[in-house]
Formats: sequence, structure tokens, C-alpha cells
Amino acid sequence: MIDRYTRDEIGALWTDAARFESWRRVEVAACEELDGPTEADLEAIRGATATAEQVAEREKVLDHDVAAFVDVLSASAGQPAGRWIHYGLTSSDVLDTALAVQLRDVGAIVLAGAEQLTQALATLARAHVDTLCVGRTHGVHAEPTTFGVKIAGFAAEAARNRDRLRHAFDQAAVGALSGAVGTYSATDPAFEARVLARLELKAETISTQVVARDRLAELLQAISLAGAGLERLATEIRHLQRTEVREVQEPFRTGAQKGSSAMPHKRNPITSERITGLARVLRGNAQAATENVALWHERDISHSGAERIIVPDSTILLDYMQHLAIRLVEGLVVDPDRMLANLEMTCGALFSQRVLLALVASGMSRDD
Repeated sequence: MIDRYTRDEIGALWTDAARFESWRRVEVAACEELDGPTEADLEAIRGATATAEQVAEREKVLDHDVAAFVDVLSASAGQPAGRWIHYGLTSSDVLDTALAVQLRDVGAIVLAGAEQLTQALATLARAHVDTLCVGRTHGVHAEPTTFGVKIAGFAAEAARNRDRLRHAFDQAAVGALSGAVGTYSATDPAFEARVLARLELKAETISTQVVARDRLAELLQAISLAGAGLERLATEIRHLQRTEVREVQEPFRTGAQKGSSAMPHKRNPITSERITGLARVLRGNAQAATENVALWHERDISHSGAERIIVPDSTILLDYMQHLAIRLVEGLVVDPDRMLANLEMTCGALFSQRVLLALVASGMSRDD
């Protein structure tokens, strides 16, 4: 993801250095559960390093990133310790398990943002529980409501998305060390369980060579749905900030921020518009994740290229969008007087249903 939409905290978890560190953690944990390495071997293995630059240089020769990583890490450990690195494992054992390690850490950041957004919306809703405004259906004035009730709906949706994200990250954070076709031909389930326990991960129920891709598809669908909720909030604010409505306005740094290079009077809902646009990217990524589910037989590599883009990008974008929304909600400028003026615009037509029901109750038919 481009730096413009990447917060430092989550971006640090998706760097090449972070990826290779997660691979290293898996390789070290596996070595620690082997019977062969001596304590001296393990000390050397734990101290071994593999930089992104070293792996990239070796990959130019091997054209295989995991093999390149194993070579560099083994060389760093030295012999005889290095021979135990990657013992009994296949590439996907490392890749999928390491990705689960990353997702667990990434999930903690995303979920913290989801909770903060939920609380910010709830606070805004409570502050305006009695602030009267127009309720609109089809974009047309319908009946009175309050701004607090309106925002409470967004708070409830944010809470649902928070809970969906928690479940989705949890079910995606699984590993597997089951070998070339998932049969433990060079390892065994007990070894897998011990290694995953060290990494604080659960084991895939039934793996092939890879962790089932419906898990990542579910995660990216949950991320997409959370993005859609943010887009709904952003769309509401964009409508309410239109000049003809002007019931709310995004935060604006008067004297510093500019709304237009040509029209100095402009105060545009640019944060809401940005959220709206980025939500479209999340939906596209979710579709790609769904298409990754149908791999050939026990595994192919058609999912790999897409996942290297869509998984980091989707988590980074949602984190960024959540914090945009938090800033927007906490700084939202609400105009109760304008809301009341809009409420009175139709000269009481908003109460037409009450009049209708009173007339029907008095004996008239609806068609009289």
C-alpha cells in the first residue's frame, strides 16, 4: 500500500523485514521442537538472521523466495546447526504459519481501531439523543427523528463489524506444518501442535499443503463489510454537508486548510469522500480473495501473487479508514439550528401520517 494511506504502526507489520522475521520465528520454533539439534545448535539457530537484501540477492539465483531465505538463514547459523533449519518442512508450512503470526498482530491493531470508532459513534449519539432533525427516505423528507438516533444506528453497525472482524481474524490465525500434501510424511501432528503452541496459534483442521483459503476470504469479506459500513457513514455526512442541507460539516482547520485552489469559500467533505473511494478497493480485494479459494488439488500457487497484495493492503486500508472516521466523528460540527429549520421547511407535512391516522380513527376512510 502507498505511504499516503498507511499508518506507521500497521505498516511496520507488513514490511519485507517483518515478513522475514515472521518466517524466522516459524523456523526457529520448528527447530526447538526437533529431537536432533543440540543446545549449541539451537543457540546458533536463534541467533541467525536473514535480511531482506540478502534474501533478494539469493533469490536472483534460486528464483524461489523461501529457498533463498532458508539458504541465508542456514548460512547465518553456520554448520552443523544450519542443517536443521527447515527440516521436514515445506514452503507453505512456513508461509501460511508465518502469515497467521502476522495476522494475529495486525488484527490487534485493526480491532483496537474498530472499538475506538464504535465508542466515538456511541458518544456522539448520546450527545445528540434529543437533537431534532428530519428523517429522509428516498432522499425526501419523511418524519422527524433525532440526530442521536441516526448516529446510534451507525454505532450499532460499527459494533457488529467489530465483532465480525474479531471472529474473522481469529479463524484466519491458524497454522499448519503438515508437509507436502498435508499427510505429515516428514513430521507428525504432535510436532505441529508443539510448534504452533510456541507461536500461540491454532492448527488448521485439515490441511492439504496449505491452510484453506476460505479463511482469508472470510477475513477480507469482513474487512470489506466494515469498509461498507464506513462508506455508509461517509455518504450520510456528505449528503448532510451539501450547501442546500448543511446540517453537519467535517472538521476544518480554518486559516490553514484549503477547500479549493480556485474557490476560497469551499469547505468540502474530503475525508468522507476519501473513505468512500477506498471502500471500493476493499470490495475488489474481497472478490480476489474469494477467487483464491479454488486451488488445484492439494495446492497450487495461483493465490500467492494476489495475497501478497490484497491481504496487507486490505488490513492497512481498513485501519487507515477507521482512523479517518474516528477523527471525523470526534470533530464533526453539528448545526441543530439548521436541522430545526430544515424540519420546518415543509410546514408540518412531516406529521401527515398522524393526521391520516386520526382521521381514519374518527371514521373516515383513507380515500375520503
